[in-house]
Amino acid sequence: MSDAVNRLALERVDHRFKGLPPDAEGRTVGDLAAERRSLFTGGFTTPVLALSAEALDHNLRVMERWSAEHGLAFAPHGKTSMAPQLFERQIAHGAWGITAATVSQVRVYRAFGIRRIFLANEVVDAAALRWLAGELAADPDFRLVLYVDSLRGVELMDAALRTGGFARPLDVVVELGVQGGRTGARTEVECKVVADAVAATDTLRLVGVACYEAEVPDANAERVGAWLRRLVALAAAFDKAGRFAGVEEIVVSAGGSAWFDAVGEAFAELPALSAPVLKLLRSGAYITHDDGQYRKKTPFNRLAGEGELLPAFRLWAQVVSRPEPGKAFLNAGKRDAPYDLGLPEVQLVRSARSGAVRPAEGMTITALADQHAFVALEQGAELEVGDWVGLGLSHPCTTFDKWQLIPVVEGDGTVTEFVRTFF
Repeated sequence: MSDAVNRLALERVDHRFKGLPPDAEGRTVGDLAAERRSLFTGGFTTPVLALSAEALDHNLRVMERWSAEHGLAFAPHGKTSMAPQLFERQIAHGAWGITAATVSQVRVYRAFGIRRIFLANEVVDAAALRWLAGELAADPDFRLVLYVDSLRGVELMDAALRTGGFARPLDVVVELGVQGGRTGARTEVECKVVADAVAATDTLRLVGVACYEAEVPDANAERVGAWLRRLVALAAAFDKAGRFAGVEEIVVSAGGSAWFDAVGEAFAELPALSAPVLKLLRSGAYITHDDGQYRKKTPFNRLAGEGELLPAFRLWAQVVSRPEPGKAFLNAGKRDAPYDLGLPEVQLVRSARSGAVRPAEGMTITALADQHAFVALEQGAELEVGDWVGLGLSHPCTTFDKWQLIPVVEGDGTVTEFVRTFF
């Protein structure tokens, strides 16, 4: 990946990128990073999203170690960041490959040289399938695994590949879904029917099974664990029936960011199969963690002594209005901050007068408009027009997709690099 990622530093800074210094117009991203400007005094405009260099490195190390200790391969979901620079770091920290949800995402991954991709969706678009077949034909080292969950899906995939031609069959895993959940065949019997349909083609090859355990209704440890054991049993039953005959490596995959501990426990119970097993975890939000949804749901809250993840995002906005007592308005809103899994959290205040940073006290965001945050102030809370306010965010996926170029900042505020996203 390195050459393609390195070329990102040659991109010119201009009006496309929010929050960057206006006086950097025309410089390359690499040149601007080399200047090591301060986020606060280096000409950056608000609102501006920042990534903590220290938290990123910490989270990468933690999940690399944890996955290895639990015998899991790791294909973090790339939809979280859509940032090839972060993909490169994830692979350098032991990731088997990167997970995608759509073929458009796979196209980004391939443009940056990703060789192993787990596509966690059934693809029924003929043009997309022909493109995938072409990528496999052009690159013998490209490994792709994708979902199937229906007879009609198998029929459409087979027809597209036959019409467009294929050099080698697509590797597929049958997705076991949960009643009332999202995608996936709902019962083991349906999974077997889909597997039989795959076996009847020469365009597809069954290599494993998969699920997404976060779709279990009223999820708790007991329900999720039981569901994952059904997946493990399905893999063993398929193998006993000879459905993986000739497969070099059997894939068993699960794992969002809320239950990867349950995945590790269930996959540890998988018996020996007829071929080596790739136990593939797909958690993606760990890369930045957050100050909301995943702070509450991370399995490390249950895994005493096994590590912790750190929130890496902070959105800096400024107070632009104090029109009445008890209210303040910031210049960041829905276009800048996620709000689908909770509103931002006021954490820090940087004085516009002195530059001193203090913890925020008595300040709560109550609503977001397109470009404003509504802040309720308790009596005695100190906040004035011009102050910078540091916000903690909930949900990495809907944070990244609002920013095309994100400064990476050291603890003292020095900007060391920029992360480019491709949504």
